[in-house]
Amino acid sequence: MLMLTPKIANATERSDSWIILNLQSAKLTLLNILYLGIKELRSLGRDTMMLVMIVFAFTGQVYLIATGVPQSLNKAPIAIVDEDRSQLSSRLIDAFYPPHFMTPVIIDQYATDPGMDVGLYTFVLDIPPNFQRDVLAGRQPTIQLNVDATRISQAFIGNNYIQTIINDEVTALAQGQGAGTTPSAELELRTLFNPNLNSVWFGSVMEVINSITTLSIILTGAALIREREHGTIEHLLVMPLTPFEIMMAKVWSMALVVVIVATASMVFVVHGMLAVPLQGSLGLFVVGMILHLFATTSIGIFLGTLARSMPQLGLLMLITLLPLTMLSGGMTPRESMPVLVQNIMLVAPTTHFVALAQGILYRGADISMVWPKFLALFAIGSVFFLIALMRFRKTINSMA
Repeated sequence: MLMLTPKIANATERSDSWIILNLQSAKLTLLNILYLGIKELRSLGRDTMMLVMIVFAFTGQVYLIATGVPQSLNKAPIAIVDEDRSQLSSRLIDAFYPPHFMTPVIIDQYATDPGMDVGLYTFVLDIPPNFQRDVLAGRQPTIQLNVDATRISQAFIGNNYIQTIINDEVTALAQGQGAGTTPSAELELRTLFNPNLNSVWFGSVMEVINSITTLSIILTGAALIREREHGTIEHLLVMPLTPFEIMMAKVWSMALVVVIVATASMVFVVHGMLAVPLQGSLGLFVVGMILHLFATTSIGIFLGTLARSMPQLGLLMLITLLPLTMLSGGMTPRESMPVLVQNIMLVAPTTHFVALAQGILYRGADISMVWPKFLALFAIGSVFFLIALMRFRKTINSMA
């Protein structure tokens, strides 16, 4: 027993030494990642154009997109040709009022074409003679609506508005005069989460989400391109740094910038200037944003290894961002897309981020409702990170 004691002691000492060396190595790795990340922040701070783009993307662009292109009808010019001059035609004229429509202009039928040719009216409604009499007699008279289709947004939305208004007024008159039958069931609409159907509520939040995705990819990809163009990548290669440390430094520093400006945009621009109520926890949204950035910054690193210049990175961004933003559910519901597209987009981080952001900010969802999206973002981010790390390590080794 006495002879075995020195061997046991030596084994214990070697184990302790191994643990100490690993702890020192981990500490050195964390410090390298920290200092390299600070270097990235300083480099970004000297890039004036990039700073201007970041600030504008989360302030002016969010405001302009939310308010500049309304998705609801607003002050559409309309003219009415009243050939019936009845109670029903008067009710129809009175039914068109601001803010959806401008006050209707009463014209004769010969002024329709000249007025639309010069762009005075988007809609011209022609009420035929004996329209009310035919309605009360149970006939199905036609009413003509002329639409200026060159104003595509107003034309598409306003057509449905006008059709609904006419049907409501005709039904109300018919029931009041005893014509027709009263329906056995009536549909009672209750609009949840956005009672006024205000497009600003949707557009502002979705634009912040799009800016988060776009800026995170641009910043990390541009950081790598900037290293190559300035020749500082060679300086990093001669230092005792691993590709993992270099990549992690770019990921956390650029993600930190996006988190700060995006959170400030949600508080001061979306909630403050645009008065959009944030129903859920902003902190929970930030956690989801961090997981989303874990994936998108890795995509930026991967694109940065493929591109050799900023113009090439810009071209790669086009083919990457278009599907990420248009097919993620932020512009149109995923349910309206082909099943194949829905299944393919499940591997995109934006799909899950848009879903959890809408759940938290619009419907007040808590962690028990969105944790599957958090788990999906972590899994997708891990895969993208490993792919980007392998590509980045290969690129670094080829330059060494």
